[in-house]
Amino acid sequence: MVKQYDYLIVGAGLFGSVFAREAFKIGKKCLIIDKRKHTGGNIYCENIEGINVHVYGPHIFHTNDKRIWDYVNGFVEFNRFTYSPIANYKGEFFNLPFNMNTFHQLWGVKTPQEAHDIIESQKQAFDNKTPSNLEEQAISLVGTDIYTKLIKGYTEKQWGRAAQDLPKFIIKRLPVRFTYDNNYFNDKYQGIPIGGYNKLIEGLQQGIEVRLAVDFFDHKEELINVCDKVIYTGKLDEFYEYQFGNLEYRSLRFEHTVLDKSNFQGVAAVNFTDAETPYTRIVEHKHFEFGQQEKTVITKEFPQEWETGQEPYYPVNDTKNESIVKLYKDLAAREKNVIFGGRLAEYKYYDMHQVIGAALAKFKDLEIEK
Repeated sequence: MVKQYDYLIVGAGLFGSVFAREAFKIGKKCLIIDKRKHTGGNIYCENIEGINVHVYGPHIFHTNDKRIWDYVNGFVEFNRFTYSPIANYKGEFFNLPFNMNTFHQLWGVKTPQEAHDIIESQKQAFDNKTPSNLEEQAISLVGTDIYTKLIKGYTEKQWGRAAQDLPKFIIKRLPVRFTYDNNYFNDKYQGIPIGGYNKLIEGLQQGIEVRLAVDFFDHKEELINVCDKVIYTGKLDEFYEYQFGNLEYRSLRFEHTVLDKSNFQGVAAVNFTDAETPYTRIVEHKHFEFGQQEKTVITKEFPQEWETGQEPYYPVNDTKNESIVKLYKDLAAREKNVIFGGRLAEYKYYDMHQVIGAALAKFKDLEIEK
């Protein structure tokens, strides 16, 4: 029997939108659904006081892959925004990522050799030892001063656990630059869509049927029966009715405030790296697009444990969750007409360029299989 749609895409975020666009380009009929009342998933922007507010936290597009950069610029032009956040530790300000500006602010050093010598002397306690937790791993990479002022408090707030209780693999490496360079990312291509991320999603979804405020699980049987294949981007454990237990996440709470001033902090993001400040950062959205509006919008970001009904953000990739997700992925691998993709469906943290690359690759693989 001929189905009404070639693909049902569950989730109107970046993975689903890219996949749908590629299918649409070769004449496939797609239906995108999302339980939210807006498209774009977590890159959705809301226009407040003429400012594109990143409702679910700041998203800075960065990649070294020219193919991906050209792909997104084919839907919307990106600006030249360079992410250069500031760290606030109990009123002291430091440049990020760790570079010669940071080292001068910490120690008054002026040469790369001076900074290198201090870091190496502070790492000596872990010479020839294998770190057993995040704290030891961080100190073995950057020394005690950087760890104490710029890593410990922020990380413990982000994960809701003491650094000594966090696995070392969370920090596989810490970039240390012995140059005066505040560019947070090393990638060649960086920027923000001019007009916000909604412009990118609108371009990807143009001409494709989209239904919002539709929960896949409320209409699962009906929806599956109208399509040949399902592209599922929601939570993997939810698809299988949590039969092996819940996968754990860290969540976030955002406190958005409109201020009657043109400039609050002079930079897009200030990270609060002490333990006492309850939020991890303040984002001032207008700086992503070099805005000149009379007012400004700031967002305080509060990490929290994920509970049912909250948005899951960061997978907790510890031993317990990795053993559970393997069981779910074994089930997913046996599915013939359901394809799992994206951050939630793969229980994997993705940057935006990686999501796009994964969606393009998945679509190509499916077409080759045919």
